[in-house]
Formats: sequence, structure tokens, C-alpha cells
Amino acid sequence: MSFNRITLVGNLGRDPELRYTPQGTPVCTFSLATNERRRETHGGEPKEVTTWFRVTLWGRQAEAAAQYLQKGRTVYVEGRLRVEEYTDREGKPRHSIEVSATDLQFIGGGGGREVGEISGARRAFAAVPEGRPSPQPGAWTLKDGKPVRVAAAEAEGVAGSSEEEEISL
Repeated sequence: MSFNRITLVGNLGRDPELRYTPQGTPVCTFSLATNERRRETHGGEPKEVTTWFRVTLWGRQAEAAAQYLQKGRTVYVEGRLRVEEYTDREGKPRHSIEVSATDLQFIGGGGGREVGEISGARRAFAAVPEGRPSPQPGAWTLKDGKPVRVAAAEAEGVAGSSEEEEISL
């Protein structure tokens, strides 16, 4: 048995690039930077280390990411890790860390709408799983198969609230 799964939280290094395969399948790629602080030696000054990943999304996830993400945006990504080896123009061997994403969640502000979680190729937004607490006001969820923003009254359990904002994908 083997298992290849990576979880990342980082910032986009450039705006996403959306392309389509000859069959019409959307493919979105972007670079993702993760940062950590390390001490080189005992008692040494902490040093910020950045690791870059190339992330690829497919289908509706790709279209939603291209529409809502932009350079600098913080995202949570899960997927399969792959290391690509290639030779650069100068003939030196190089490595590229690539992630084929299966789950994506937008985190924090981004200047636009907050979109919530994107997970799986068949759905663009995830509803709150059964047994979990109600979503926070302003979160996105599914209602009648359409993504809607949860109103404050609905999150607090007040019946009869019809204050919702729909988004079309």
C-alpha cells in the first residue's frame, strides 16, 4: 500500500493561468509559495525559507480558481505531490515540485467575494457536513444545488431569513 498526499497553506506567486485541453477540459496552473522560519545553527538568527510549488487544478475547480484567485491570495491546497526533473537551457539538471490539487480552499481576503471551499470535480462549493455546526455568517454553502452566502440570521438559527446572495459559476 502507498499513500501520496500533501497539504499546503501558502500565497499565490502569480495570477492563475487558465487553459483548455483539446477535449475542452479546463486546466488552471499557478505557483504557490510556503514560508517557514529556521535557525541555521544553535543560537543563530532565524531565517525565512520559501518553498515554491506549481499547482494544477482541473475541471470546475480550475475555472473557479481562475475566476476568483489572484497573486498574493492565501489558499489551502491538498493533492498529490510529484517532482519533475528537467534540463535547463544551460544543460543543468533541475527539479520542479508539482502538486495535482484535489481540494482547494480560499483563505482570508482577496479584494473580491469570499468563495469558501472548492472540493472535487462535481461540485464547486461544499455544504456543511451533517453533524457539524452551522456555517458562520458570510460563509458559502449549497442550497438547492446553488452556492449561496449564509445570512447572519440563518447562521444564528432564526427561521424565515431569506437574506441570501447567490453566485453563478
